[in-house]
Amino acid sequence: MAKEKKGNAAEIVQAFIEKQRKSASGQRLEMLQRDLSGTIKLLTDILLPVFGTLEGFHLEYEIVGANGVKLYADIYYEPLGLVFECDGFVAHVELMTRDRFSFERLRMRSFVMMGYKYIPFSRDEMDKKPEMCRRMVYELLGKYGNAGDRLLQTSLFAREIVRNASNGRAFKPQDAQGWLQLKRDKTRGVLREMLAEGWIEPVGGSERRGHMYKLTSKGSELLRG
Repeated sequence: MAKEKKGNAAEIVQAFIEKQRKSASGQRLEMLQRDLSGTIKLLTDILLPVFGTLEGFHLEYEIVGANGVKLYADIYYEPLGLVFECDGFVAHVELMTRDRFSFERLRMRSFVMMGYKYIPFSRDEMDKKPEMCRRMVYELLGKYGNAGDRLLQTSLFAREIVRNASNGRAFKPQDAQGWLQLKRDKTRGVLREMLAEGWIEPVGGSERRGHMYKLTSKGSELLRG
């Protein structure tokens, strides 16, 4: 899937939120008008860099529980049934009443019982360890995206190349270096690893001119499962 430019992340997220508000009504619209700072950070710093797009995402997604009570997921990724949420310590722990705490536990259980995959992040870990958070999302995509154990065993960098090259177009080593933001030698090491595994193959080139690469059918299966 195509990556959005990093410099436009704030604009992309804001436009996405406005689009969600325009399509909402009732209680969902009311919730979308509240403070969304945690949701914005989760989208901007964690989810957009990993997915490269916000297609398939919904904010304050309405889910009707088994008892008929309406529940709202902060961020829902429809293609894989993933529920992402961000909790700040003060708002969700220090100032929470006992009844609210019990309802939140019921809400989380309801997501799981209804088949949704619940993935919470704290505001502190997104502030202090964003790379760890992104790495966990990559691993979750490998697991829940039906890519199997092989995708989980590859490096974060190899998976990033697979995701960027999934449009089927040939790419240069320089392209991969730009996607990964690594030095040339490190990037070429990742490409050699992927060649050895049969996930990419050279296209054109010669002894004097470097090859371009493209995903093989085996490489594409890492995303399709």
